[in-house]
Amino acid sequence: MKIYTRTGDTGETGLMGGPRVQKDNARIEAYGTIDELNAVLGLLHPEQFSDDLGQLLVSLQNDLFVVGAELATPQPEQHEIPSIGTADVQRLEAHIDRFEEELPPLKQFILPGGSRVGTTLHVARAVCRRAERRVVTLQEMVSSEVSSSILIYLNRLGDLLFVLARFANQQAGQAEIPWKKPTS
Repeated sequence: MKIYTRTGDTGETGLMGGPRVQKDNARIEAYGTIDELNAVLGLLHPEQFSDDLGQLLVSLQNDLFVVGAELATPQPEQHEIPSIGTADVQRLEAHIDRFEEELPPLKQFILPGGSRVGTTLHVARAVCRRAERRVVTLQEMVSSEVSSSILIYLNRLGDLLFVLARFANQQAGQAEIPWKKPTS
């Protein structure tokens, strides 16, 4: 099978089980941003960190494929598309709690940065927040076709990525840089 089909040469693409739409359609923006987030997490594969963290990142990437497929499919329940649900959100919350126990309490805003892993996780968090905004836009347009679990999952995922960035920086011995409020 060839990778190119030429069917998108006019600026359209096909949805899973659905019609062809413009490539800047809100649905394409939403799952395209999920794909971008998945690729940012993929940047971390060559890095050295615990097997536990590595397995978690792969698990998150697998979840993002589920989210992307669900967003790429109008009426996913009619096409037997797997979905993200409450158990997935609870799993993220358990990871947040576990990693946060290892960190000092946050008393002020910090600047994104630090080690390569920490910085990449901060970038992933920012892309996740953009994906969240794209899903909100899509949800406003086709509310009955977008599961509220996706938005909740992305909200928790952004939180987890922030905690993981802090954790990675701590493990690398990188001090957090506090945000300094400008003086008048």
